[in-house]
Amino acid sequence: MREQPTLRASFVMPVLNEEDYVAAAVASILAQEGLDEREILLVLGASTDRTDQVVAGLAAAHPEIRVLHNPRNAISQSMNIGITEARYPVVIRVDAHSVLPEGYAVTALRSLRAAGAVNLGGRMHAAGVTPYEQAVAWGYNSPGGLGGAVYHTGGDAGPAESAYLGVFDRAAVLGIGGFDETLSRGEDWDLNRRLIARGGLVWFEPALDVAYRPRSSVKALAKQFHASGRWRGEIIRRLGGRVPLRYFVPPTLVAGLGLGLVLVVVGAVLGSMVGTVLAGMGLLPAVVYGAWVLLTGLRADAPRAVRWRLLGVLPTMHLSWGVGCVLGILMPSRGHNAFAGR
Repeated sequence: MREQPTLRASFVMPVLNEEDYVAAAVASILAQEGLDEREILLVLGASTDRTDQVVAGLAAAHPEIRVLHNPRNAISQSMNIGITEARYPVVIRVDAHSVLPEGYAVTALRSLRAAGAVNLGGRMHAAGVTPYEQAVAWGYNSPGGLGGAVYHTGGDAGPAESAYLGVFDRAAVLGIGGFDETLSRGEDWDLNRRLIARGGLVWFEPALDVAYRPRSSVKALAKQFHASGRWRGEIIRRLGGRVPLRYFVPPTLVAGLGLGLVLVVVGAVLGSMVGTVLAGMGLLPAVVYGAWVLLTGLRADAPRAVRWRLLGVLPTMHLSWGVGCVLGILMPSRGHNAFAGR
């Protein structure tokens, strides 16, 4: 009988202000069975809540946990710290808001080898507890919310443009210089873009279905999506047409609504028949988008309390992301020259 290859992995988790979630995420790692060797690297940002105390208690109870520090906070920097310090050839990224299912690590390592991939990921399956969180989760899991990326909506196993979380060949990631530390969001998509450009294979494995706890308030959701859109706009500005077309949908929506508002104001000032026509044209984008949100929300396969909340959740997602994206396209971020040549 042929001896099975050794399964060794380093789990890396960036952690910032996650006092309510980090313990559950770590517990899901500790519950992974079948690995021959493993370690857990928690990379702490400068949290302002009780995250550090919670992590200290976890590390004291579990010797396999190592605590590292990243005072600059960015996920890209935390991941590079963790990957550099990792002892094992495969790095499994874990989000502090995620809960790994049983058998995730073993399935991921075996699938990575079978596919000959340098990075592999599964589905980010958002699941909420409150009706608001459930509405946000619906948006995450639906093309009507975050678009049609396979790691949000699911699909068949095969090559992919990116991977949720990521199970990395450590040497391959180090070989391209790690994550781009000038990006605070979208760093995973950029990493996979460069891995593929170097000839590597990025793989989607539907057997990996990871639970994700979405934001629980309008303010937190808007802040998250504005930041994500801001950095996606930065990527669009840097790479131009070398990004998926779906990234242009939210900023186009914002531009259309903004132009419509201008036409309404101009029409009101003119006050003539021409002004009435211009105002009518200006209202059209808002009417069409509002009707789409209404139909999408009310027809969603979800409880009534969730459907009604979608009427606010979907615009919050789309408009926060879109405004951030427009700003990212128009205004370069600090350190943008470091992107060149990577």
